[in-house]
Amino acid sequence: MPIHYVCQRCTNCCKWPGVVKVEPDEIAAIASFVGLTEDVFVERHTRLRPDRRGLSLLERDDHSCAWLEGKDCGLQAVKPRQCRAFPNDWNFPGWREKCDAVPTLVDGV
Repeated sequence: MPIHYVCQRCTNCCKWPGVVKVEPDEIAAIASFVGLTEDVFVERHTRLRPDRRGLSLLERDDHSCAWLEGKDCGLQAVKPRQCRAFPNDWNFPGWREKCDAVPTLVDGV
């Protein structure tokens, strides 16, 4: 049976170096959620991804997400698909040593 990991909101993935991709529909939702226009949100809170194929959220100097507030995501209600999909749809090398997600068996798949 396949394994599905249940996030424990440890936020360790939020501190990992890399990019958090944001798509246009996500930008609209996030901008609305934080009370900004899309243009202002893009200008203040995103950067061009290294592959130049879209935008990513800004991060702090220590590589943590700029929206991480202690152990809470400031965008939890509208966080990008990439964040919601971790670690089941994507992950990074060594993620199991960092992530507190709990493995569960998935029936009927």
